[in-house]
Amino acid sequence: MAVLPTPPDREYAALRREIVDQIRVARVQAARAVNLHLTGLYWSLGSLLVDRIADGNSSRAVYRQLSADLAAEFPEMRGLSERNLIYMRAFHRAWPDFADLAPVLSALPWGHHTKLLDRVQDRETRLWYAGQAVEYGWSRAVLDHQIASELHLRAGRAVSNFQRTLPMPQSDLAQQLTRDPYSFDFLGLGPAMKERDLEQALIGNLQKTLMELGKGFAFIGAQVPIRVGDQEFRPDLLFYHVKLHCYVVFELKVEAFKPDFVGQIQFYQGAIDDLMRGPDDHPTIGVIICREKHDAVVEYALRYSMKPIGVAEYRLLDEPPELLRQDLPGPAELEAGLDVSSTDDDPDLPPFDP
Repeated sequence: MAVLPTPPDREYAALRREIVDQIRVARVQAARAVNLHLTGLYWSLGSLLVDRIADGNSSRAVYRQLSADLAAEFPEMRGLSERNLIYMRAFHRAWPDFADLAPVLSALPWGHHTKLLDRVQDRETRLWYAGQAVEYGWSRAVLDHQIASELHLRAGRAVSNFQRTLPMPQSDLAQQLTRDPYSFDFLGLGPAMKERDLEQALIGNLQKTLMELGKGFAFIGAQVPIRVGDQEFRPDLLFYHVKLHCYVVFELKVEAFKPDFVGQIQFYQGAIDDLMRGPDDHPTIGVIICREKHDAVVEYALRYSMKPIGVAEYRLLDEPPELLRQDLPGPAELEAGLDVSSTDDDPDLPPFDP
């Protein structure tokens, strides 16, 4: 058998990289195609289950028998458990207009759908989370976190002057990327913290901080030195947003909003634009995150500012939000030492009427 000559290292590395890239792309496309057909199949099966099996806990015996029969018929196929069959039924009921929403719903893995069915009861809110998960590529763990933090009630809510100071569509995108309040419950800080404590805690939990800020933020640094004249200034946190194509500077305040905060962040924005902004970058956006604010005071303070600025509060949770609390074990379960964790193969069944 002939032996092929060994190619030069550089040529071989380039060939290997191209092959690996093509295989990865093909695998992603194949997974998406499989997911598209699987989601459609589950919806269709759910339609049959809704039509043929009556509601009520007494019908669970039918699901149990059906699951056993299907497993015997298709031993190589996963996802035909009693639990999953009931989810299929709930999935069909949740999305009777599946064909119209297929571009979004079919892009989500089945585990995301079961999480949405379990955790979000309102249809419009469920659809909002589904769309966000598709757009930003959330894993199931991230989706779970965003639901628990009630992101749908906080997204795009900061008081800002973006509509007046930024062109469309950048103004809308900038607004959508804000939160109010920002949820910093993962920091474990008490009310007596100082601004430096808050800043260091956010940096020390950078992965969770970036998840809270949203997709597209690239961390530049904390206390990045900016020299103006013979003085040095250091804004709290500096990011670059890859979709907005601009720097975003955050100022952290552990007190209530004051109008003079606007002057401080405007100074930073102007200096960053003059000293760091590239020819293809848009103007720097400023975000002030404070302990509390009065919206009318913020609106007055921003009224005549020519710099794009948003103002929001932060939240440090003393107790878990309602959605998260529903999943935690109660005293009786803790006493009994029960395992209440949930996985795809967990024998516990979902609610019969979600």
